[in-house]
Amino acid sequence: MLTFFALVFFSRTAAAQDTLPARQPVPQQRMPTTLLNGERVPWVLIPEVEVTRKRVFRNPEDKARYLRLRYNVIKVLPYAQFAQRRYEQLYRDLALTKNRREEKQLVKACEKEIKDMFNKEVKNLTISQGEILIKLIDRQTGNSSYEVVRELRGGVTAFFYQSVARVFGHNLKNTYSVEEDFEIENIIRSLERPSSRYF
Repeated sequence: MLTFFALVFFSRTAAAQDTLPARQPVPQQRMPTTLLNGERVPWVLIPEVEVTRKRVFRNPEDKARYLRLRYNVIKVLPYAQFAQRRYEQLYRDLALTKNRREEKQLVKACEKEIKDMFNKEVKNLTISQGEILIKLIDRQTGNSSYEVVRELRGGVTAFFYQSVARVFGHNLKNTYSVEEDFEIENIIRSLERPSSRYF
């Protein structure tokens, strides 16, 4: 009787094993390696990670000052980016022409386009926004506003524009420094990140 149960048990176990799916071989993944000091080391590309921390303000006035600066940067950054694109386009166009008259026409067309935009929108900027714009033009183009005007229109026109800017409390010779203007730089970088908090 015991042998009968043992026989039934073993036959059912064997039938169950027959119905189990066959084990699939685990695919072997090959990892690139490099030889370092005679030893094979895996070569793994790690995505870039930017580490930031949440900004802590000392007091409400400090936070208000930062938010005002952030607002001003966001307001004037598109103008500086437009100036950069237009400046680069002008120099591409100038590089393709050898005709002096055509060069002057290109410069005048560029100046008119910038003046039209500036007369409509930029003239309503505050003094603080104007100062930030002058610095951002230097950041975006690699030249101060004074140098841009001097290159395109000559020294006399640049001197005239500088004099007018001085009346309104600006200096076209102001340059952008990542170290000195680190808050502006941080704001711009935070705007460039796809998903970020700005403070």
